[in-house]
Amino acid sequence: MSIQNRRERERAEREQLIVTAARELAETEGWDAVTTRRLAAEIEYSQPVLYSHFKGKDAIMAAVAVQGFAEMAAELRAARTAAEGTRESLAAVAEAYTSFGRRRPALYDAMFTHRVDLPFATQEAPQALWAAFGELSQAVEPIAAAGDDPGILTETFWAGLHGLVTLTRSTRLPEEAHEERLRLLIGRFVTP
Repeated sequence: MSIQNRRERERAEREQLIVTAARELAETEGWDAVTTRRLAAEIEYSQPVLYSHFKGKDAIMAAVAVQGFAEMAAELRAARTAAEGTRESLAAVAEAYTSFGRRRPALYDAMFTHRVDLPFATQEAPQALWAAFGELSQAVEPIAAAGDDPGILTETFWAGLHGLVTLTRSTRLPEEAHEERLRLLIGRFVTP
């Protein structure tokens, strides 16, 4: 192995260490606790080392979000492909999406509620963002009626799921009615 290859591998490992530490700290203490000073102490590197990888906290949060989209895409894909039938597929994807957001609140916030320097809904968006949206889209497209724009229909379904996650996590909606809300949402998108 060449010295250059070793340095690239070590750089990638340090970058992953920073992202992992940020995720863990955010999940235990919230994003306000994630600072470059705190991360430097957590991973036992100096702040200049962090800045050699990321411009600052926002860039770290964006890297966390990209990882989150890749993980979400995998979970949505697994749910969608395990289900049989259009309604079942949509319901499985809806459950996987809301479960993801409720299990990983800080990660979900980095992906969807905090401002991050990531392009959304453009060709410049990272592949992981398109993969997650694509999984939602594959579950929604079969229910599109003539004249529906499948992209807008998917965005509308996504907005419904996001609202359920956000409002339930913030205790504006009672947790005990979550399954009923999902059933109603699916019922409005797919006629029995």
